Amino acid sequence: MKPFPVFEKLAIQIDRAVGCFVYDQSGQAYLDMYGGHAVIAVGHTHPHVVDSTLRQLNKIGFYSNTIYNDLQNKLADQLGLISGYVDYGVFFSNSGAEANENALKLASFVTGRKKVLSFSNAFHGRTSGTVSATDITSIRAAVNDNRHYFFTPFNEPSSLRKQLETEEYCALIMEPIQGVGGIHVASAAFLQEIRQICTTTGTMLILDEIQSGYGRTGKFFAHQHAGIKGDLITVAKGIANGLPMAATLISPDITPVMGQLGTTFGGNHLACAAAIAVLEVIRDEKLMDNAAKIGTFLMEELQGMTGIAEVRGRGLMIGVEFDTDIRQLRHELLFGEKIFTGYAGAYTLRLLPPLCFTKKHAQIFLRSLKKLLLKNDQYSPHHSYQMQ
Repeated sequence: MKPFPVFEKLAIQIDRAVGCFVYDQSGQAYLDMYGGHAVIAVGHTHPHVVDSTLRQLNKIGFYSNTIYNDLQNKLADQLGLISGYVDYGVFFSNSGAEANENALKLASFVTGRKKVLSFSNAFHGRTSGTVSATDITSIRAAVNDNRHYFFTPFNEPSSLRKQLETEEYCALIMEPIQGVGGIHVASAAFLQEIRQICTTTGTMLILDEIQSGYGRTGKFFAHQHAGIKGDLITVAKGIANGLPMAATLISPDITPVMGQLGTTFGGNHLACAAAIAVLEVIRDEKLMDNAAKIGTFLMEELQGMTGIAEVRGRGLMIGVEFDTDIRQLRHELLFGEKIFTGYAGAYTLRLLPPLCFTKKHAQIFLRSLKKLLLKNDQYSPHHSYQMQ
């Protein structure tokens, strides 16, 4: 038996990691500008997270949700305090897709409606309901061809208003900053109008903060820059710094019903211990302030760099768009400069480093990127090339 080959693999075996660096089997260091899809919130192998997780594992790692687990209550309290959602409920699960599935299900239970509205270029997951709300047809199988899901243009209020006012939807699901779609930021005015329209039409507003949440933008949630609240908010990625975990935050206006939601592994002892430690590090090391400060520095430096078409994002969630295909550039950054980056489509570098990323780390990346852009004109608007 062998792993089912559905992911493209880079020819690197990572053996260990510390802070903002990962190391291959030969000991070569790589600057991590991607954090494993924004999962590494507080830096690789952070001592407090490691110690808390090991201590818990030596006591009990798992038992089912049929018993009382005080770690869930402690995590819920701390998550409510740091996020500003102290009066909300929370349901812990295992992945971002599962958190979104639970949000969609609750929205339908509450409203009694079937239809879901999503946005162009959205990504909400690969499970049955979430892939139907994802605007990538190539990952949607025939069984996911769900006639209850519809799409509307991102950052376009008139189309959104027309949709919600002429049809009944159980939920509008959206990313305040689209990740896979290219780091496109919803404007504050758009988010505020969305909140108003959803309230007026009785539509549940699901804010997918799986990639943009957990302090990445300088506030705990990206939508908080617009001063709004969601009816349901979903988180995953950085919640436990690499352990599989997720959560759905639930408005106090939604009444829990026994048996509507369930999970085997969600909210287990080990994941909760890691997630509590992550929140403690974010708070004690002021990582949200750091994300805002270093993100602003990085974006300002990138905006002044010749060869870059556009810089988008907020905090340490940044998209750098070029006029030509970036595959060769990513290859040179990784194998030549020893820097991991992500991508969104063929033209955009996606930067999601750990929240402990420093100005010194940023300068390493900026020097390497500038060197590659100055080396030749292959990334200029008038040049095209083929992968070697």
